[in-house]
Amino acid sequence: MESKEPVRVVITGAAGQIAYSLIYAVAKGQVFGERQVVLVLLDIPVMVNVLKGVVMEITDCNFHLVSKVVATDKLDEAFKDADVAMLVGAMPRREGMERKDLLKANVNIFKVQGQAIDQFAKKTIKVVVVGNPANTNALICSKYAPSIPKENFSALTRLDQNRAQAMVAEKMGIPCNEVRNCIIWGNHSSTQFPDLNFAEITVGDKWVPAMPAINDDDWVKNEFVTTVQKRGAAVIAARKLSSAMSAANAIVDHVRDWWIGTDDENDKKMVSMGVWSDGQTYGIPEGIMYSVPVKIDKKGNWTIAKDLSINQWQREKMDLTAAELLEERNAAIEICDAE
Repeated sequence: MESKEPVRVVITGAAGQIAYSLIYAVAKGQVFGERQVVLVLLDIPVMVNVLKGVVMEITDCNFHLVSKVVATDKLDEAFKDADVAMLVGAMPRREGMERKDLLKANVNIFKVQGQAIDQFAKKTIKVVVVGNPANTNALICSKYAPSIPKENFSALTRLDQNRAQAMVAEKMGIPCNEVRNCIIWGNHSSTQFPDLNFAEITVGDKWVPAMPAINDDDWVKNEFVTTVQKRGAAVIAARKLSSAMSAANAIVDHVRDWWIGTDDENDKKMVSMGVWSDGQTYGIPEGIMYSVPVKIDKKGNWTIAKDLSINQWQREKMDLTAAELLEERNAAIEICDAE
C-alpha cells in the first residue's frame, strides 16, 4: 500500500453500463485517493469498438490520476501484474430469468478468469466479483486461482447494505451517513438476510442502536427485509435493465474500504462482504462465499466481526441463504467439471 507505483486496476465488462460509472469514479480518485492508476479495460471481442469510444472519453476527461489506459479483449494482457480486479462483466440478469439460467451462462466466464488471474496477476491481487450470481462466481474464480489466497476474493454485497441503510435513513428521516452497520448475511439474491440487529443511527452527537429507535418490529421483519431482498428485481422491472449506477457506487465503497480500511476511532464500523467461509464462524458452512460483517485494517486485511449475538429468527434466515449457496456451489462445480 505504501508503494508509489500506480495501482493496476482491471475492470471487466468495461464497455457496459456499470463500468461507465465505475471507470469515472476510479479515475477521479474515489477509490484509491490521490494515487495514480493504470486502467485496464477488458471486454469481449465484439465490444472492442465500443471500448475504443470509452477510451476516447477517458482521454477527453483529462484525468490527472490516470497514468495509462489499456483496452483489450485478451485475458493475459488484462490480468498481467494486476493489483485489483473488479469483475463486472457477465451476462446480465433479465426480467423473468431464473438464477440457475444465469449460473449456467456465467460460471465458465469466472472459471477462465480465475485461471488467468492465477497465471498472470500479482499474488496479492484483490478481486471483487460483481457479475451474478456473484457469490458463487467468486467461489469458482477462487477455485481456479489456487495460488491466490482465498481471502483475496470477495463478492459484492455492499449494494445490498447501501440499500438497507438508505431504507433506514428514509424511515427515520435522517441522512444516509447517520446510519451504519446494517448487515447483509449470505447470498446476493432474494434469500439474503438484511439484518438490523447491529445497526446504529445517530441521535444528537451519539451513535445509538437502530432497532429501539425504529420501534417497529413488523416493519423490520417484513417490509424492510422483503424490500431489500427484492430491490434488484424491482429495478429491473422499472428500468428493464439491472442496477448500474448504484452497483458502480457500491463497488467503489467496497474496494475503497478494502484498500484503505474501515478503522475508525472506536473500531465500530462494519461493512458487508461476500467472503470465503472456513466453517468456523456463526455456523456458516465451509466452502462457500457468504456475506458477513467485516472490519478491515489499514493494510487491507479483513476479519469477520466477532461476538455478535444471533437469535433464532436470525439463525433461520442465515441458514436459508446458506442452503441456497451450497446448492449453487454444487451446481457450479458440476458445470465446470463437465467442460
